[in-house]
Amino acid sequence: NRQIIATRKTIGKYKTDVMKERILDINPDAVVRIHQCFFLPENADDFPFEEYDYIVDAVDTVTAKIALVMKAKELNVPKEKDIPIISSMGAGNKLDGSQFKVADIYKTKVCPLAKVMRRELKKRGVRKLKVVYSEEVPTRPIEDMSISCKAHCVCPPGVQRKCTDRRAIPGSTAFTPSVMGLIMAGEIVNDIALGEENRRKKK
Repeated sequence: NRQIIATRKTIGKYKTDVMKERILDINPDAVVRIHQCFFLPENADDFPFEEYDYIVDAVDTVTAKIALVMKAKELNVPKEKDIPIISSMGAGNKLDGSQFKVADIYKTKVCPLAKVMRRELKKRGVRKLKVVYSEEVPTRPIEDMSISCKAHCVCPPGVQRKCTDRRAIPGSTAFTPSVMGLIMAGEIVNDIALGEENRRKKK
């Protein structure tokens, strides 16, 4: 939808397959394992977390995000191998990519998703989590009555809920989530490189 791999040639293909192909075009020696699914607590055991050097949380649902954080915490006790994790907070309805910041979850503000994550992580005793978030106040999509459920209902026959109960879906632009992704990538590379440097100094 907003990835560099999204072209007319890739319409109808799994983004996992297309991304793997692109990575191998860049580095034929790369080992790429793909999972054609949404990460959920129910399928967490399908992922070999113990083999990972870093966990990147770029999923959308709070349930899945919490599950990833708890999995990382579980892997780090006992600390045979400290597997860091970085989480993306809300990029929906944001337009200013310059306002993204890297911080601990408990130092975030403004971001609605970060607020929910702070509450849920505190309940679970998680004391810190590196995140990328924005303090930009989310914009509100313009209410266009020509495509509104109130004027042109698109719900299938037999649906019990009312159109007025429809949940507002955050809008997304191409240039804000991608900035967040690049910031996360930079943090990961720097953390891994710094970890390697510290290990060499200890030898």
